[in-house]
Amino acid sequence: MDGKNQLKVHKVHKVERMKIDRFEDIIAWQKAKDLTLRVYSLFTETKDYGFKDQIQRASVSIMNNIAEGYERKSNNEFRQFLFIAKGSCGEVRSMLYLAKELNKISESEFNILFLLSEEISKILSGLIKSL
Repeated sequence: MDGKNQLKVHKVHKVERMKIDRFEDIIAWQKAKDLTLRVYSLFTETKDYGFKDQIQRASVSIMNNIAEGYERKSNNEFRQFLFIAKGSCGEVRSMLYLAKELNKISESEFNILFLLSEEISKILSGLIKSL
């Protein structure tokens, strides 16, 4: 990459020529928060506490790792936390397959959460590449 097109991230992260002043401005974090709220809402009545705890913790992990990584103010650490968040997206999707096959959620609920988790993962991939 030449110097002109190279993206640099300093104390205030700049991503895709857009200044991000706080983690709350990161689209992936916003969508991860939405995913988490949906997961909590959907599994509120679930009596399978082990399953419920696992999928809720995985969804929370996505948004919290984005936030924690951003607050570290280091590209390398931010990237590492984004990879962890991306892994948690995969965990949520894996749990969603189980939820659907165990009839804990409907096909439409599965599709909504699955697509949202997949979208977050793609955004995280782009963010990782930009650092």
